[in-house]
Amino acid sequence: MTFDVKITGGKIYDGDGGEGRLANIGVKDGRIAEIGDCKGAADREIDAAGAIVTPGFIDLHTHYDGQVSWDEELRPSVNHGVTTILMGNCGVGFAPVKPQDHDRLIRLMEGVEDIPGTALHEGLTWAWESFGGYMNAIDAMPHTIDFAVMVPHDPIRVYAMGKRASAFEQSTDDDIATMRAMLREALEAGAAGFSIGRTDVHRTADGDWTPSSEASARELTGIAAAFDGLNRGVMQIVCDFNLEREGDQFDEEFSVVESFVRAGGRPASISLMQRDMAPDQWSRILEATERLNADGVDFRVQVAPRGIGVFQGLQCTFHPLMAQPSYIAIKDKSLDERVAIMRDQAFKEKCLAETPVKLAGEGSSVPPIADTMIAAIELVANKFFRLGDKPEYEQAADQSLGAQARRDGVSAMEKLYDTLLELDGRQLIYFPIYNYTEFNYENVHKMLTHPNAMLGLSDGGAHVGTICDASFPTYLLSYWCRDRDHGKIDLPRAVQMLTADGADYLGLNDRGRLKVGARADINVIDHDKLSLGAPHMVQDLPAGGQRLLQPVTGYRATLVAGEQVIANDKVTGARPGRLVRFH
Repeated sequence: MTFDVKITGGKIYDGDGGEGRLANIGVKDGRIAEIGDCKGAADREIDAAGAIVTPGFIDLHTHYDGQVSWDEELRPSVNHGVTTILMGNCGVGFAPVKPQDHDRLIRLMEGVEDIPGTALHEGLTWAWESFGGYMNAIDAMPHTIDFAVMVPHDPIRVYAMGKRASAFEQSTDDDIATMRAMLREALEAGAAGFSIGRTDVHRTADGDWTPSSEASARELTGIAAAFDGLNRGVMQIVCDFNLEREGDQFDEEFSVVESFVRAGGRPASISLMQRDMAPDQWSRILEATERLNADGVDFRVQVAPRGIGVFQGLQCTFHPLMAQPSYIAIKDKSLDERVAIMRDQAFKEKCLAETPVKLAGEGSSVPPIADTMIAAIELVANKFFRLGDKPEYEQAADQSLGAQARRDGVSAMEKLYDTLLELDGRQLIYFPIYNYTEFNYENVHKMLTHPNAMLGLSDGGAHVGTICDASFPTYLLSYWCRDRDHGKIDLPRAVQMLTADGADYLGLNDRGRLKVGARADINVIDHDKLSLGAPHMVQDLPAGGQRLLQPVTGYRATLVAGEQVIANDKVTGARPGRLVRFH
């Protein structure tokens, strides 16, 4: 046989969790034709000597719903070995939509997922109304990688209920029937599933609750009945159990979630993280999912391989000075202008002496937690860290900026002020809001190794001014498998988490494993050299919108359906990526 591509000399980790083995891979017509000697000639060879060869990674939690309509590259996910993404998470998205609701969905996504509204207004084509029309529109544009999309709750609620879709407005039987019919139609057109969002942190850009945040169990179970008779589709949930607004509502909220999952009868997953204000809640979630799994319900948790937090900086969406009146007066100036003003000692003293104003509330997309944290900045600064040129995410408490301030004999606010001015105002401060209560990753390790856990929560394409967690796959392979001094995760298991686990959850039999006949979605990775650089801000979104990207080294090649989309860490001109339809 003559191969289109032959990958030679690499150590293959096939995705099933077994140890690696030396072998070649021959690719023909976008699929794996042979694994072994592969003695036939090839149009092109990729030298994998000294590298590991894995299936392409599957990212189960992204928000490229808008970006996919204008961007062929789908960075940064493509840069981190991801060959298939799942969009439509957390109940937010852009379809179905009536023309009069375009701005409403933009304001929703801008607030919930921190994607610039100006970029969405300029980038979105709105060449659709129905969900099927949306899938056709995004499938018409070639991309680097494959993408699947779930039906999000918020848009179908807005479509069915119009202005009545606001939070606390309960749906009628007719409304529920309409939403159920829309979901069923989308599932039959190949949608990957259905997602809901029930969290107080998520607000629209106008500061309003999201349309579906308080939907009743009756509504959720009524919509979930759309899965009846189908042997495909997944269900995704984000929920904080009304923690910030009403305290511990775990039992009541989980009963709603459970009824929804049982009504759908399909594999489901919920976001899992440790929250400082309820440090044991994550254990309760695990116990609840264990109970359901023991009862035959396929209910899993999505976990992250590090702290879930935000970057703060003068270029970012959030930073410690954003509520100071003196800073507010200059916030619309260019970065260089702001830095020059802030370096003036008199301005600094005035700014630091001020009482911060309230940022959250009516008309504001800033979540209430931001005001709470700014008010307690002297304490919160104990979880603020510099990452450094070679990012170090798991740092001891005494390395925090709060601890440095005490050693230097200055206030935490002054230390933060000076830090924000470093690198000509481009310094980033890392704030791990979740998963870092004890200043270590011991609980993260417990989450990652739990039998109900799947890797997720990267939020690729979202929170572009505050995070860059699309690098999760690289971090898992480099830090957890190689660099961490204890509690490591075996490389074969990490590869399985990134590949076969996601494929099995979604019901994708053609990817997630290196086997003859499977799609040639393949990574060739120099594991010894795999590394992340410091995140940095770029302005490459429509209308000059900015986002964080993170340099990465070590991806010798990434193939999608046999075409090379990454060569030595750089995106190539190949565009084999298409919409994944489930039938």
